[in-house]
Amino acid sequence: MKRTFSLLAATAAMLAQQPPVSNAKLETMQAAAGLEQAVRSAAGKQAGPAWIGYTVPRVPGGGESCCWNNSNYGCGLEGRRIEGAPAAPAGPIKLEGPSHVNVLSRVEGGAAGKIRSFTSDCPLDAGGLPFHWLTAVNPAQSVALLATYVVSSEGDREKNRKADGALNAIAQHAGPEAAKALQGFATTGATEQIRKQSLFWLGNSRGAEGYRVVSQVLRDDPSEKVREHAIFALTQSSEAGAIPAIVRAAKEDKSTRVRGQALFWLAQKASAQAKLAITDAIQNDPDTEVKKKALFALTRLPKAEGTPLLIQAARSNSNPAVRKQAMFWLGQSKDPQALKFFEEVLAR
Repeated sequence: MKRTFSLLAATAAMLAQQPPVSNAKLETMQAAAGLEQAVRSAAGKQAGPAWIGYTVPRVPGGGESCCWNNSNYGCGLEGRRIEGAPAAPAGPIKLEGPSHVNVLSRVEGGAAGKIRSFTSDCPLDAGGLPFHWLTAVNPAQSVALLATYVVSSEGDREKNRKADGALNAIAQHAGPEAAKALQGFATTGATEQIRKQSLFWLGNSRGAEGYRVVSQVLRDDPSEKVREHAIFALTQSSEAGAIPAIVRAAKEDKSTRVRGQALFWLAQKASAQAKLAITDAIQNDPDTEVKKKALFALTRLPKAEGTPLLIQAARSNSNPAVRKQAMFWLGQSKDPQALKFFEEVLAR
């Protein structure tokens, strides 16, 4: 009886690792001897296209990672899902989300091309292709292998998509190896695209550790475009220091463009800190273009908050260009407060 229970438990554990995949020629392989070797072995089994996949523990709070096709939940790896493919399994909703992520690579001619990643509960349709499912995968080896795809993907658009897919997959891995890899790509990646994507995932999925890296890049990086993207990455962070870091950039960054971008994203947050930074820029920034961007940022605030500040700028700012721009945005607002102000101005 005990032996039967053990066999059933082992079988259940093995099946639990298999992906919810349909329309596939499924083969299961062990990767205990090394992930890279197992991937090479699977990729060399046929000359035509195939999918290789495995599962690893997922970083908490990574959000949903699946697809919708009309009303059909799940992803077609080769295009649209086949009609009648199984839907997501019924059952209680897990408030914390799946604990594992499935990492997939599409191989052809022995080489990996497209990289995709989905939460472990996402139904997949392989489009009739061979599908090699690897078990006993070491997560650190997964990060190392995916990192080689990022490094080798510098160049054309197709290669950039491969790098983006690999970075997305790395970001969903739990564990310090993933955070370290993202930090390396964010600070010393070979292309701005790789660095920007890495910054996004650090802000989005790596908590306090990610915040520290992104805020340091925002302070110190010589690239205006990278600093600009670091601001967006901080808007994805829930860390308490994220908004103050953006406020600091709005006040202190040497680039007019970066200061303006910081003001734009602050307006999306509509916090007390954001309003203070925006009004401070209208009053004190030395560049008129930044002042104009701050006025635009006011239009992104709730009207009850933004319109009075626009009226204040239109009434009393010492810069004629600022007053004119404030009047323009008030005219676009269709706010009764703005209409009342125009009536007052015309009555003088």
